[in-house]
Amino acid sequence: MTTNTPTGHLIGYARVSTDDQEAQLQRDALKAAGCSRVFEDKASGKNTDRPELAAVLDYMRAGDTLVVWKLDRLGRSLIDLVTIVDGLAQRGIGFKVVTGALSAVDTTSADGRLFFQIIAAMAEFERSLIKDRTRAGLEAAKAQGRTGGRPSVVNEDVLAVARARKAKGESVSAISKALGVSRATLYRHLGQ
Repeated sequence: MTTNTPTGHLIGYARVSTDDQEAQLQRDALKAAGCSRVFEDKASGKNTDRPELAAVLDYMRAGDTLVVWKLDRLGRSLIDLVTIVDGLAQRGIGFKVVTGALSAVDTTSADGRLFFQIIAAMAEFERSLIKDRTRAGLEAAKAQGRTGGRPSVVNEDVLAVARARKAKGESVSAISKALGVSRATLYRHLGQ
């Protein structure tokens, strides 16, 4: 990770999960922490469409520090969090958590960087476990004769109709439209 000294601005990011919730507590804590500006989303953490997060990430410059009230306000998962903070570090931007069990996270200090690197190592471990479980599940399914993916829309009956229509001189575009199958899929199954 890049070492940055806090020479820029402290910029806050607040998020509440629903429209019924209010972010005033987060705004107050971020202002008290010295944030000159606060960006705020009203979106579930599972929601990938967080326009204000995109805006704050675009707004920040090298030397700035992104400040959040609690760690769970930024990322949807540990892996997502590490990805965001690594992206900030590559741009020379710090990251700081104001409150909560992980308030020791402050990538502008040596202790905070160490703490975050431990979190990043846990995320990498989690990522490896997910890959191993996925691979084991796929191998078990394959051993039982099952394969993953969507079932094909082109079965033998559909293929027989498509071949017959093609033999009568009908275009693949017309056949695909009539059968409700994409042209690419039809070409692939007809072998052309």
